[in-house]
Amino acid sequence: MRFVIQRVAEASVTVDDEIIGEIVNGFLVLIGVEDNDDEKIADKMVKKLIGMRIFKDENDKTNLSLADVDGSLLLVSQFTLYADCRKGNRPSFVKAGAPEHANRLYEYIISECRKHVKNVQTGSFGADMKVKLLNDGPFTIILDSDDLF
Repeated sequence: MRFVIQRVAEASVTVDDEIIGEIVNGFLVLIGVEDNDDEKIADKMVKKLIGMRIFKDENDKTNLSLADVDGSLLLVSQFTLYADCRKGNRPSFVKAGAPEHANRLYEYIISECRKHVKNVQTGSFGADMKVKLLNDGPFTIILDSDDLF
C-alpha cells in the first residue's frame, strides 16, 4: 500500500466539472493498493497517517498532527502509484490491485479515517478526476507499507 501525503492549505477533486470533495488545512492523500494488501496493513497505514506530525507549532517546528490543528483529509484513490517504469517508456500497472479489491480497501481506509478526523472528503474510485491543491510548504511524504512494516 502506498500513500502520498501532501500537506495542503487547500485541495479539491472534481468529476465531470463538479467539485465532489474539498478541504482546507489538511492532507491530500493519494492512495495506491496492491493485491496483497489487507485491512491489517491499512490499519497500520491509517495510524501512521493520522499521527503524522507535519504541521508547524508556535515555534515554527513541524510538531503538530491533524488532530492538533483540527485538520481535514481529502482521500483520492490512485492506482498509478504502482506504475512500473523499468522497461520501455510506457508504464505497466500490473502491480496495482484489482479494482474490486482496491475499492474495498479504499472504502475501508475512508471509514477508518472518519473514526479519527472530523472532515474526511473523498474522490470517486475509478473516475476521471481533476485534483487541485495548494501544497503548504511544499510538504510531501511518501508512505510505503513495504518500507514501514
